[in-house]
Amino acid sequence: MSTIDDLTARIRYVLVRTSHPGNIGSAARAIRTMGFQRLELVMPARFPDREANALAAGADEVLESAGIHEDMIGSLAGCSLALGLSARRRGVNLPEISPREAAQQVLAAAARGEQVALVFGNERTGLENEELARCHAMVRIPSVDDFSSLNLSQAVQVMAYELRVAMLGDTPVPPPLHEEPPADAARMEQFYVHLAQTLDDIDFHKGREPTTIMLRLRKLFQRAQPDERELRVLHGILADAQRMAELAKGQ
Repeated sequence: MSTIDDLTARIRYVLVRTSHPGNIGSAARAIRTMGFQRLELVMPARFPDREANALAAGADEVLESAGIHEDMIGSLAGCSLALGLSARRRGVNLPEISPREAAQQVLAAAARGEQVALVFGNERTGLENEELARCHAMVRIPSVDDFSSLNLSQAVQVMAYELRVAMLGDTPVPPPLHEEPPADAARMEQFYVHLAQTLDDIDFHKGREPTTIMLRLRKLFQRAQPDERELRVLHGILADAQRMAELAKGQ
């Protein structure tokens, strides 16, 4: 049986392209008050920074251990579930869930031993579509329509609170959905690269823009959540398709 400490250790908060270091510090404070420690930063504009430490208000250990990454995939290493926070409905066709539903999904995955990420975008623009496409679902905090944008650290606080409440509750954890844990984000990204290369090799797109079909295929495989053994089978199928395409070109 997982303890609360076990669960919190499997949950990370990912801030993507943060503009203001004060928001990093405020986010660190927000998660620390709810018992979380892991903060991952993707291309922060300024960090480390004195303003971050000032607004962390004592959560300095969270800042000191924060990971800094050049891309979003690095921040998701080891994760089999990523949920993206967005204030607006986007063009990416992802399941849309509430913070409370998100907390239940995150807690269930963490209880199964999986690593989970909650992903927050830039203060002004939020998560871009290609960043949301790397998430399994989109979380919308139900704010009013005419003033829907929360401060970054406020959004982090809402999710940290919902997770804390879920962890302290008596809701039973669902049984595992998979015999083997799903492949992590890095393995899935390698698969998507191989898939895109294969579709090009077999001339699947026939001159059409590949972006839409790749977004739909991402959604399909994110919903399926294949494990590493299943991914190896899929890689084998793609490799054979590439080999046959080469043979056909030679003829």
